[in-house]
Amino acid sequence: MSPASRTPRTPARSGGTARRALSRRSVLGLAGAGLAASALAACGSAITGKDSGGAGGSDAGGASGTVRVGHLSSSLFAPLYIADAKTYFGDAGITIELVPLKSGQDGVPMLANGQLDVMVAGFSAGMFNALEQGLAFKIVGSMGISPGDPANSPSALMVRKALSDDGSVKDVAALKGRTVGVAGGPGATGGYLLATMLEEGGLTLSDVTVSNLATPDQQAALQNGSVDAALPSAPFSTAIESEGIGVPLAVPAKGVTGTGVVYSEKFLGTDLAQPFFTALTKGAQELTADGPQSDEVYQILAEATGQKLEVLKASPMYTYLPDLAPQPDQLEAMQKVWMAAGQITYTEPLAVADIVDEKFAKNAG
Repeated sequence: MSPASRTPRTPARSGGTARRALSRRSVLGLAGAGLAASALAACGSAITGKDSGGAGGSDAGGASGTVRVGHLSSSLFAPLYIADAKTYFGDAGITIELVPLKSGQDGVPMLANGQLDVMVAGFSAGMFNALEQGLAFKIVGSMGISPGDPANSPSALMVRKALSDDGSVKDVAALKGRTVGVAGGPGATGGYLLATMLEEGGLTLSDVTVSNLATPDQQAALQNGSVDAALPSAPFSTAIESEGIGVPLAVPAKGVTGTGVVYSEKFLGTDLAQPFFTALTKGAQELTADGPQSDEVYQILAEATGQKLEVLKASPMYTYLPDLAPQPDQLEAMQKVWMAAGQITYTEPLAVADIVDEKFAKNAG
């Protein structure tokens, strides 16, 4: 896979604790994205544009308002939580309303019908299918990008330790015909990450049986032998190795990414679209290039995700581009992988240039 086109960063080493509590207004207590969608539908579409109410004191030429952001609660989306906690959104006149999603695919119809302005999540084959079917939205940015460091990767392809110990699976090629647990299955972000690693051994997704298995369940599945390998993210990958249940076989190559920032068609043309993205990049720029993060960053992530500080500090993190520029080459690769695996319903590839808008990253400086 082609590496990211710019030098990435990861979350900032400045010392201290979180300066401000998170200001977000989360839609909580809703049982999954379906109930969230129903609740938002009753409230109407998001408030955006000049003089539309919401937070004041804007640095965005008078524009202010509320932006509804669909997200999966994960440190993978650190720039979002940091920009919120450090009031970069508020300084731009933006109040963000975080809407929890079960998956990026759940947010696609909500973007298309105006229930969400922005989604920060993983990409999927279903997203490409929705675009081909006429649902309107644009990919405007990237999120976590693999550092490609086998010793410090937040995602790792773990093989059952017994298979490693007896020599049955010494490399990726030896997974042919075996079962691999992946959150969301072959058409999810994890399916794409798996495909990039299988390629190193001359395999494709069609050469293995991909089992849709939630990340927290992968450790037990490896332990009881119901899968031969799995693709967990940190801190689960760390726990699987430290407890002697699995050993790392491969990690995604440097520059590989399957997540990003998506704008609804309506939000694209509003006065808040650029200020929102610029604030998001400020969150990314708080992050260090590698190594441990500051106490402030860890505290923000702990409050945003509900994870324990000690778990976050022990877990590797993805890297982030300082301008969060979208990665068209990765989108091209995703579409190709999912078409070959039969996860995409159309036969003629979509032109990635038609579904990506790079101007927000270019104007974020």
